[in-house]
Amino acid sequence: MNKFTITTEIPTSPKKIFDAWLDGKQHGAMTQSPATATNEIAGIFTAHDGYINGINLELDDGKRILQTWRTTEFEGSDPDSSIEITLERIDTGTKLTLRHWNIPDDQADGYESGWQDFYFTPMIDYFSNGASE
Repeated sequence: MNKFTITTEIPTSPKKIFDAWLDGKQHGAMTQSPATATNEIAGIFTAHDGYINGINLELDDGKRILQTWRTTEFEGSDPDSSIEITLERIDTGTKLTLRHWNIPDDQADGYESGWQDFYFTPMIDYFSNGASE
């Protein structure tokens, strides 16, 4: 199984990112794709119109999110992968660090670029335009 760590800077506060990530309507708006979400431990979420699903494992308000994560491309026998999002306040907003591990061997490269293309880029646009205000 593969793993990677990527970072980006988002022009808003850690708390706004945390809240948007765990709210289905805001998550869908910031990724430009339908999502369901909850801010409860053991709560189930979906993203990108059901392509992604998982469970909230640990939540540290405004600072850290730990979730199981899988897509419809995982085989039934594949274990869930995990993601950890950490949010750190910086002068220009938030440094978001995403660690993703336990990824099926043939899929890691696609997910690493997918985080950039389908999460980070639209999130930067969403928060740059003040959509969460």
